[in-house]
Amino acid sequence: MSASAFAGFGLPVRADLAESQERAWQAIAAPGTWLDGQRRLAVAAEIRHAIGCAHCARIKAALSPNGVAGAHDSLGELSAAEVELIHRTVNDPGRLSEAWAQSVLAQGMSEGEYVEIVGIIAMVMMMDTCTRALGLPERPLPAAVAGAPTRYRPPGARRQAAWLPLVEPTDTVEADGPMYPSPKAGYIYRGLSSVPQSMRDYWALANCHYLPGQAIYRFDLPAMRAISRPQTEILAARVSALHQCVY
Repeated sequence: MSASAFAGFGLPVRADLAESQERAWQAIAAPGTWLDGQRRLAVAAEIRHAIGCAHCARIKAALSPNGVAGAHDSLGELSAAEVELIHRTVNDPGRLSEAWAQSVLAQGMSEGEYVEIVGIIAMVMMMDTCTRALGLPERPLPAAVAGAPTRYRPPGARRQAAWLPLVEPTDTVEADGPMYPSPKAGYIYRGLSSVPQSMRDYWALANCHYLPGQAIYRFDLPAMRAISRPQTEILAARVSALHQCVY
């Protein structure tokens, strides 16, 4: 168990889960595909800051998110488009729309930057929710790793079933690197596929917090966690309902 992730917690934590969080923080601090390490950490800091945004609270309470004027309370390190993407995704994701997504892109953000930021949001919120649930403080952000983004765009990425481009399993190429555990991977698995490294980083973390992708539909496998598979799915269904996730 990693001391930096779960220091002070009195109960055992699976080694693979603790290690997955350490790897995830290292990945967030390193240059990505479209953002360098410093900007990725600025995104992580803004994700945490967004939770207390008063403007977001007014949006969340309003009948329509489009009827609230004002500005987000930000740390001032990111562009207005990045702040809007982060704050709305963190605080009111159930009412995002394709028109809203296009308005964010219209402010000068590229599709790759959008997807990479969403991947960081998903990772930071997963880890912070885990430590918060255990009554532990947030892990301090690591130091940025120097280097330039790769700026790799998969040749098979195209807009079909989603607001932004996806790479279907049949359209992957060797240069993309490992992508899917199965050709039948669901669309929730494909969501970050136009930025393959973000996709890999996210699922390496998520697989340790839930189940490996190749085990999702294998109900015949022995229990992989301290609780049974039915107990796992009951918890997942309850959390999904509370978050109004209809997936």
